[in-house]
Amino acid sequence: MEHVTPTRRIAFLDVDGTILDHGQTVADSTVDAVRTARAAGHLVYLSTGRSFADIHPDVQAIGFDGAITNGGAYAVSGSDTIVADPMPSDAVERLLAWAETTGILLFLQANDGIYASDRVRRTVTEMILRWRGQHLSDEPQTAPQRTPRFHDLADADRTRIAKAVFLGEDTEAVDRARQDLGDRFHVVSGSMPLPGGSNGEIGMLGTTKGSAITRMLAHLGMDAAHAIGIGDSWNDVEMFEVCGVGIAMGNADDELKRIADEVTASVREDGVWHAFRRHGLI
Repeated sequence: MEHVTPTRRIAFLDVDGTILDHGQTVADSTVDAVRTARAAGHLVYLSTGRSFADIHPDVQAIGFDGAITNGGAYAVSGSDTIVADPMPSDAVERLLAWAETTGILLFLQANDGIYASDRVRRTVTEMILRWRGQHLSDEPQTAPQRTPRFHDLADADRTRIAKAVFLGEDTEAVDRARQDLGDRFHVVSGSMPLPGGSNGEIGMLGTTKGSAITRMLAHLGMDAAHAIGIGDSWNDVEMFEVCGVGIAMGNADDELKRIADEVTASVREDGVWHAFRRHGLI
């Protein structure tokens, strides 16, 4: 009988809502799935909107072959930098001016951390504390995310900004951002678990998780048909589009589930493990 070599797969995993449930606990099954898959010769990469510096240490400790970060503006494979596409400085200035004009709160994200004014830092901290107060009875893995580690906006190098995150007091902030900035920027709804209003992410047009994954696959010499992308947020759409299989978590928005090729269990119900099992990584 002829021996058939198993297909080597590559998986790209979102972080918040996929590995972490907007909290500080990672399911044991996810750790086992990632480590078992890598031990079997498959590749597993993070694919997150976060900067590398802001990825929870428990997530980093799992061990990955590399990471797509900042919504696709940066990507590394092992010690190799594959993508490093910060925003042009004039684009950063336009975003800051837009936030000043509209009154929408905005902070800047570089690969080494996030930068915000005193007002934004205070407001975000207050909103997260209010959210925690409303969810004191939540299980540990469903507790809200920790308060971001902000640096002073004045210290931000405007030539190294990867993306921006904004928060509006009303539900129309995302639509307003698309209307005002859509000619040059890619605007998506965010997933920060905050009470009231709306939030979103702003990157350059053409800079997405999907664009970075395409470049990563080319670097690795791998076929997109052998790639799976797993996520729960609107910044995962382009990842779903370029991977052979796009998988939405069970806790994702219903509309996002309809866009995905498949739906796995929720982050609290071992969704990553079930997806890896189904596709032969473990």
